[in-house]
Amino acid sequence: MKNSFLLAGIAALMLSACNNKPAQELTLSGLNPVNFQTEVNNAKTGLYTLKNKSGMEVCITNFGGRIVSIMVPDKNGNMQDVVLGFDSIADYVNIPSDFGASIGRYANRINQGRIVLDGETIQLPQNNFGHCLHGGPKGWQYQVYEANPIDETTLELTRISPDGDSNFPGNVTAKVLFKLTDDNAIDIKYSATTDKKTVINMTNHSYFNLSGNPSKAATDHILYVNADNYTPVDSTFMTTGEIVTVKDTPMDFTTPKTIGQDITNFDFVQLKNGNGYDHNWVLNTNGDIAQLAAKLTSPESGITLEVYTNEPGIQVYTGNFLDGTVTGKKGITYNQRASVCLETQHYPDSPNKPEWPSVVLEPGQTYNSECIFKFSVEK
Repeated sequence: MKNSFLLAGIAALMLSACNNKPAQELTLSGLNPVNFQTEVNNAKTGLYTLKNKSGMEVCITNFGGRIVSIMVPDKNGNMQDVVLGFDSIADYVNIPSDFGASIGRYANRINQGRIVLDGETIQLPQNNFGHCLHGGPKGWQYQVYEANPIDETTLELTRISPDGDSNFPGNVTAKVLFKLTDDNAIDIKYSATTDKKTVINMTNHSYFNLSGNPSKAATDHILYVNADNYTPVDSTFMTTGEIVTVKDTPMDFTTPKTIGQDITNFDFVQLKNGNGYDHNWVLNTNGDIAQLAAKLTSPESGITLEVYTNEPGIQVYTGNFLDGTVTGKKGITYNQRASVCLETQHYPDSPNKPEWPSVVLEPGQTYNSECIFKFSVEK
């Protein structure tokens, strides 16, 4: 009988402990993990925090595979959050955006949403000037990835996309592996397999403001892009099929310059067509991830971002369509050009440009893409 009372007491204590979970602490960036714990489309969402030995913190949600915050030190040693985003899943759901997302199945635009595979024309959703942008309105940025936290610096996300998902063919299993290194780099590795011929082009769509203050425009940021050529667009932001030189144009970032230096030069038709910079640059790196693809620096904070990739292209987007109607983390309003996106990728509309690097994935093959965002400080 004595043992029965003892066991009952232990059980009561255990039940009490389960019913009185400790309050979750805020992240270094000020996020409350509770605001990310919900369900979307009957799948559980959460916030996952990566930390390294240097004190850097990266917060990721499995809703859309999004980087929510990145905390890195500035030139004075103060920690700054250098990406745009929201404080809760509710905001990510209710305010459609690409902030921080793992984009799929196809990053960027496909002309008129049409692709042809083995002679069959496939009509994809048309959600941007008649084109399919970032996989359509139900792209992977609006889906829940399965999360597998591996250790305190590593998170693996998995998305199982059924055949016919937004009309894309093939049952696709895609993975995104985030690894935070001790030298303040986020190494993102994408992989995918399919059981039917399809197209894949994944990227991360983080909106960077390296000053740590997104209430200010990022046009003072200094940008370098290791590319002698780019792919022009028409007035609907669709690539024309040309590859042209950046030399003697506002598109030339082979010598670092501020983003704002030429961005309002709408006499140059490409800046008029893009409403600023919203273009794909053809990298000189030839898929060599050891070569620097791009570099972005905030003179105010001294924070520098270096981008490395095995992809042939990088889309530079300067937040041209942010218009002050969106309020993000900490109640900050995001105005035009509050950020810079550096999206490593195959070129836009590659399925319809057979002369460009292929985005076709066949059964038995594995799609692999890698992007490294490395942070440091210039004093």
